[in-house]
Amino acid sequence: MMYQSNMHTIELDISTSEVLKNQDSSKRVNIESNQLGNENVILHAFDWSYAEVAKQAKIISQMGYHSVLVSPPLKSFKHKNGTEWWQRYQPQDYRIIDNQLGNTLDFSNMIKQLAKYDLHVYADIVFNHMANEAYLRTDLQYPSQEDLQHYADNKSYYQSLLLFGDLSKPLFNSTHFVDGFGIKDWKNCWEVQNGRITGGAEDPGLPTLKVCDYVITQQQSYLKALKRLGVKGFRIDAAKHMTLEHLQRVWSKDITENMHVFGEIITDGGATEEEYELFLQPYLEKTSLGSYDFPLFNTIFDVFQENGNIESLIDPYCFGQALVNFRAITFVITHDIPNNDSFKDLILSEQNEYLAYAYILGRDGGVPLIFADLNTSGIEGKNQQPRWVNAWKNKRMQQMIKFHNYVHGEPMIPILSNQDLLVFARGDKGIVVINKSDADICIDFQWHRAMQDILTEQQFEIESDKLHLILEGKSYLMLI
Repeated sequence: MMYQSNMHTIELDISTSEVLKNQDSSKRVNIESNQLGNENVILHAFDWSYAEVAKQAKIISQMGYHSVLVSPPLKSFKHKNGTEWWQRYQPQDYRIIDNQLGNTLDFSNMIKQLAKYDLHVYADIVFNHMANEAYLRTDLQYPSQEDLQHYADNKSYYQSLLLFGDLSKPLFNSTHFVDGFGIKDWKNCWEVQNGRITGGAEDPGLPTLKVCDYVITQQQSYLKALKRLGVKGFRIDAAKHMTLEHLQRVWSKDITENMHVFGEIITDGGATEEEYELFLQPYLEKTSLGSYDFPLFNTIFDVFQENGNIESLIDPYCFGQALVNFRAITFVITHDIPNNDSFKDLILSEQNEYLAYAYILGRDGGVPLIFADLNTSGIEGKNQQPRWVNAWKNKRMQQMIKFHNYVHGEPMIPILSNQDLLVFARGDKGIVVINKSDADICIDFQWHRAMQDILTEQQFEIESDKLHLILEGKSYLMLI
């Protein structure tokens, strides 16, 4: 490797290039006509109304997404002047969908609208707890007696929203909850999976459901009803707080058949980290469900710190710093990170976030999850625009998703790397180049045909059997 001022010149060893097919360098790739396989990129339409998701169906499809994850479809608190996003994660009833985002009819219409564009709907599922209504009442009946009376007074309307069950009776009562206590020791597995999630010592917290036949039956009836409506995947909210018995009993074979199911188990790293061994490792060993790839996220986050080494992204799974490909949901931002003060220090800069997206959409393995909100966090990005409102549909995201779909199934072949540079091929179809440094870089390596950057359409020609690339600082190329 030879360094020249701020420019790096690097050559690829011939033995690496020999694994690639030797094709005509004049052949141009038309990715628009490429036959798509089982590739999947999920749009997390966080806190979007069901009507808004339906309205955007055509654009979502044109962007290359294959699935849309929507916020919990159940009855939760709503108000004519609007409610906070976190109230969607406090269930009052499973038997109807009626919340600030819409109702059962809106949800069903959204599924039908997305199906016209071959888009799948994934539902966020909240089974660990019910709503914290201690500020209103002392009992643990769900829905409340007031809500049941409202059902009776508006019977025709609520019957039109019915998913399953009998709305003249409560869904749960006090016998279906564990004894209430707030979680204090977050490294105590029993406490985390039996205690209440609270906002502090004065907060009575979210009532935790008991694992028993009745609760399991109601939860499975809800899942089956969503499947009948056409839902194709489930995200398990707060899976870290659910016991293995609960997860195993609810997510039985008849529920998971032909469904994509993955849990949210927040950990601070991969293998050897205490949270991984306490919560994620047992989940992976005792269930066959997918999971958010928090080990990979933490690896990515560390890479983009000042002294981070991007070489750790060559094969993080080999070192226990990423999940096995077929169970991983990969991401660079989740809804919790910008919307909770305790996680905000995990937000990457907007520039590094795009470099990270180039990695997860360029690599082989996992299903990428792309976060999009309606500015619930209030965090602004470039040019003072709300950061994640339109990022899901801008041109560079569209082109990265196209690259992902085009090279899906092709092996990931490392080409070269150093602390700031990562170059890998996706079989013979594509090349990803990520430069995390501030310096411009020049790269030469043996290749067999001209390549084109999918975003800028810049053409890179073969010179003396080598591909010559020039890459600006803090930038990436995705070449086809």
